[in-house]
Amino acid sequence: MRHKNVLKRVFTLLLALVTVFSVAYKPLPVYAYETKADIRSIANVPSDLSGKTVILHTNDVHGAIDGYAQVAALKYEFQARGAEVILVDCGDFMQGSPYVSASKGYDAVTMMNFADYDIATLGNHEFDYGYDQLKTNLARAWFKTICADVYGPDGKTIYDPNVVYTTSAGFKIGFFGMETPETQTKVNPALIKGIKFASKSELYTIAQDQVNTLNAQGCDLVVCLSHLGVDDESAPDGHRSADLYANTTGIDLILDGHSHTIMTAGEGDAPIQSTGTKFDKIGMVVINNETKEIEDNYLIKCDDGIVKSPAIQWVCEAITDRIDTEYNVKFATSEVDLNGKKDPGVRTGETNLGDLITDALKWSVLKEGSLKVKEDHVVAITNGGGIRASIKTGDVTKKDLNTVLPFGNTVAVVYVSGAELLEALEASTYCTPAAIGGFPQVSGIKFTINTTVPFAQGEAYPDSTYYKPASINRVSIQSINGKKFSLTDTYAVVTNNFCAAGGDTYFAFANASDQFDTGIVMDEAVMDYVQTELGGKIKAADYGSVKGNITLK
Repeated sequence: MRHKNVLKRVFTLLLALVTVFSVAYKPLPVYAYETKADIRSIANVPSDLSGKTVILHTNDVHGAIDGYAQVAALKYEFQARGAEVILVDCGDFMQGSPYVSASKGYDAVTMMNFADYDIATLGNHEFDYGYDQLKTNLARAWFKTICADVYGPDGKTIYDPNVVYTTSAGFKIGFFGMETPETQTKVNPALIKGIKFASKSELYTIAQDQVNTLNAQGCDLVVCLSHLGVDDESAPDGHRSADLYANTTGIDLILDGHSHTIMTAGEGDAPIQSTGTKFDKIGMVVINNETKEIEDNYLIKCDDGIVKSPAIQWVCEAITDRIDTEYNVKFATSEVDLNGKKDPGVRTGETNLGDLITDALKWSVLKEGSLKVKEDHVVAITNGGGIRASIKTGDVTKKDLNTVLPFGNTVAVVYVSGAELLEALEASTYCTPAAIGGFPQVSGIKFTINTTVPFAQGEAYPDSTYYKPASINRVSIQSINGKKFSLTDTYAVVTNNFCAAGGDTYFAFANASDQFDTGIVMDEAVMDYVQTELGGKIKAADYGSVKGNITLK
């Protein structure tokens, strides 16, 4: 493994001394086991870790940067207890809250540097700000980035596929990284042109090649840093970490991300471990230096039982204070809770927050009066997966809204036929009522999804993990702005630039006859709508319940 620079080693030594003498633990009760999830308090970690190598791991941090002070504290505390500690991350660290999205992921890398991470793989959200921004961010990383299944225009992996970590005890741990193929549809396609994401059975071949390569280098253990997850929607194409394990041999452990799952064993007791999201838990893997085998693995609850490292907390507060000063500005009050939950929520059905956002998108374009169709042929659609949080009753700040809409997407307009609109809705609800990121939150459309009828899967969309409907079986449109829907009419769909470019299940939009980008950022469109049209008040009379745009049966 490459040597870290002198600046890092000096900082790390000072930080370790500060942390070891400052970390204190409060006694906590033993946590009850969850299904396939061994969760322990810090009080249950052995006081003597001599003769052990510990892998600490995180995944899907999504901007919860306060947790870095705790994981750093654990790393140095366990070193003080006699262990060699390797700190790794399984992706989705650059996006999720204004604390990292405001800098397009750069501040996340800063926090990981100071927390002394050793290795990380990529999540789909590392590409949210484009491949060029990803490269800029990670060029400043003090940790090693690995990924075996994402290729650049030259046909080579964009980062080294693996790394061999030789412990002080003299044995080798081989790490390789695997990114979800769903990135190609979960990221704005315009931002990842020329990048290829391996998919389907290619993943198994790539992973097996990595295992064989690492074994040939004399590795005693092979660990996959995976951002595949175990979501049901990933199952049909075999893109889950459980599928990867079942179709390969020689992987000793998969440390996983993407689905925000809390687990210490996967399906069929496969050796897959994942910590959830946002530092709810920190993963712990204990290796016996003498036998070179994993002797224990569990999750540590990341709560007040772990006092934060003062030095890392200082770095965190420098970032949060700067962002809070800019973003903690009230722009509205809400009389109701606005539902941005994932499931049940914006990925499974209509929500009042989805109604508010799409009403705002539609309004932001109509007020300019520059469309090619009449107002009664203008609708709005945004993908539920782009809505990342709820808003509580009371004051609403810019920070609240930026947390809901963290991607910096802009408002776009696509002109489609009624048939193309119907195709987009059918494709985007193919697995409803199961959750899907492409689920459409809408304004100006009333439609029904018949969940008892199977989706008629046609050919795969280009460069996608999703499929075109062979026929329209599940979705029927009752009306457009109160008027009869026509398959042959042209409609203006106000959406976000991600969907307009064919993201998620919206290839029909990328293939539209005409489209344009307004340049208006989504959260600014919503703020403008709430302040100008609603007078700064989100009333229960307007958004206390859903508007009945979507019916499931």
